[in-house]
Amino acid sequence: MDPELEELPTDYLRGLDFRISKGSKGGFADYNGSKWARKESALTEAEQAAIDAHGLFDLSTSLPKKPTDVELKVIKEMFEASVDGQPYDTERWGQYFRPAGVQAPAGGSTAPAVDEATPAPVAKPALKVAAPVSDFDDEDDTPVATAPVAKPAGGGQKAEDILAMIRARQAK
Repeated sequence: MDPELEELPTDYLRGLDFRISKGSKGGFADYNGSKWARKESALTEAEQAAIDAHGLFDLSTSLPKKPTDVELKVIKEMFEASVDGQPYDTERWGQYFRPAGVQAPAGGSTAPAVDEATPAPVAKPALKVAAPVSDFDDEDDTPVATAPVAKPAGGGQKAEDILAMIRARQAK
């Protein structure tokens, strides 16, 4: 909150208008220029009558449902499998989450239980270790050897580099 505001901006009598300013940044909509008006503005009689007649809109009704504990475990398992390079498996995750156009696996509507004690086998992709990289010490500009960095085999694609870093952290 702004310490200069004496009342809540949403107060009916001494509240403030919110001015939405839409701009563009990097080809996407940007609302960073939006701000509270600096002058108090009471609700008009028509606005107050509309609130009395229809009530206020509850934005929490537009939120998606919260995932259950089982769904959170499935999300984690799907994430770890994707980091390890495994494709989406309809039989494992289809009862919970499916890409658009993918049918639920046959076998009933009962979802299989997710068991943390017996994780699915994970195939580790091949990583090759790059040669140590030299960096410069800030004080006297002398080269300093750093630890080897794991890089994905067969390319320097940016997404593959990120996945290699995540895998390296998980291995520690």
